[in-house]
Amino acid sequence: MTTPYRADQVGSFLRPPEIIEARHAARTDPERLRALEDRHILQALEKQRDLGFEIFTDGELRRRNFMSDFTDAVAGFDFGDTVARTWQAGSGARAPVSSVAGVVTARLQPLRRLTLHELAFLKRHSPGAIKMTLPSATQFPAIAYKRGVSDRVYPTPSELLGDVVAIIQAEVRALVDEGIRYVQIDAPRYSYYIDPKWRDWIRTEMGLDPEAALDEAIRADNACLEGARRPGVILAIHLCRGNNRSHWYAEGGYDAIAEQLFTTLQVDRFLLEYDDERSGTFEPLRFVPRGKTVVLGLVSSKRPALESVADVRRRIGEASRYVPLDDLALSPQCGFASTLEGNLLSEADQWAKLDLVARTAREVWR
Repeated sequence: MTTPYRADQVGSFLRPPEIIEARHAARTDPERLRALEDRHILQALEKQRDLGFEIFTDGELRRRNFMSDFTDAVAGFDFGDTVARTWQAGSGARAPVSSVAGVVTARLQPLRRLTLHELAFLKRHSPGAIKMTLPSATQFPAIAYKRGVSDRVYPTPSELLGDVVAIIQAEVRALVDEGIRYVQIDAPRYSYYIDPKWRDWIRTEMGLDPEAALDEAIRADNACLEGARRPGVILAIHLCRGNNRSHWYAEGGYDAIAEQLFTTLQVDRFLLEYDDERSGTFEPLRFVPRGKTVVLGLVSSKRPALESVADVRRRIGEASRYVPLDDLALSPQCGFASTLEGNLLSEADQWAKLDLVARTAREVWR
């Protein structure tokens, strides 16, 4: 069967300035914000169609960050508290970045469906098939579990993970039952297992064995997708090494986890970051089972400089030494705005890069 959606996108687009300003304003009328979001989502859908995409996203324009569909719909998070993080920019500079998930201070209680408010508008207006994105359950024990606080209600991170899995699993099943044919889990945490400094952090700060934690993470993501497989449905996972204001926090190739990850994650499609040397070589792709799709994230969503079609085509050719060309597709390396303020490039840069993805895909897979 021919691989669908040769030109793909990870999900998030840069927020137009008026949406950012409205969200920062203390007293923005919710109806005004909704109207702004509606207008810009319609423009984003039209732009994707004009560029030739066949799978459509609302750019996550209704979200504060790529996890806020979860944290806005679930009680139990304290946003006045954070877990400290330090991120690294492409220049090598390091900067503190506050957590975008707050801290878990009470047992999680769903207040509403995670994405229903996004889906209704998309189903009315999307020019074609819809992609819906959800955060990996593995995000929350790593980013929102604070010892001395969260352990009063969840004695271990694993117990928190179990409750998160149940909520995301229910959302994935609901989306598929409603006719959504492409569901993507965004899972930056796997980069912790390929970068030595973060493996040490798992051991010293989380008090976990990295190998055991990796096993648990794979089981959790697989559990989130249980019961959602239907004919024609694509279940996907996106892996990156951090994406916040063009900063990143991890580096290293997929080698250390490739065989276990690619052979045991029960997904149809891997969207993989491959925009620079931090991602390592294509060699670990040899472990991807035949028939599963690798979406090569060869176009940077962090830097404004536009890649050349020739260079992208050359790298697709290099990857095809390990994965058959028919099992490959193309996308940016990550979203353009995993957080509200977005990466350090312009909307014109963003659309030029998405145009490059679409044009290159048409040339390679005519």
